[in-house]
Amino acid sequence: MPDELVIIVNGKPHTVQAAPDTPLLYVLRNELHLYGPQYGCSLEQCGACTVLVGAEAKQSCRLPVSEVGNARITTLEGLIEDGELHPLQRAFVDEQAVQCGYCINGMIMTAAALLWRNHHPSDQHIRAALDGNLCRCGAHLRILRAIKRAADLMWGEKE
Repeated sequence: MPDELVIIVNGKPHTVQAAPDTPLLYVLRNELHLYGPQYGCSLEQCGACTVLVGAEAKQSCRLPVSEVGNARITTLEGLIEDGELHPLQRAFVDEQAVQCGYCINGMIMTAAALLWRNHHPSDQHIRAALDGNLCRCGAHLRILRAIKRAADLMWGEKE
């Protein structure tokens, strides 16, 4: 039997009908029609479903909606402000860091969490942060460049 739950997604409270053990991904896509987070492996191994819970990147495919509580959830759509792409989104476009695009939601959301903790990460830090995000297209170097470009856009160029 579904419960009525209130979750805060992209800055707005939403009342949803879901069993407490329903994965957050299902609620985001099926009830709130947010399609940034992707269905991937459903095993927390590919990262396509990554969202921010607070400022932390979390894979939503197995995260029960009841465990979110009052935390703010941000999806790829929630990074856009006043119709403008977030610097990470803009950098991914500018660097052409997308081929098939399936993994990009997870890459961007994971990178957002990283850049809020570390304003100018090294390649090693970026690779470590993205370790849980799978990409088979081979856009890895462009993804690294995009994250570094976004860091410069967000925090100014590293001295």
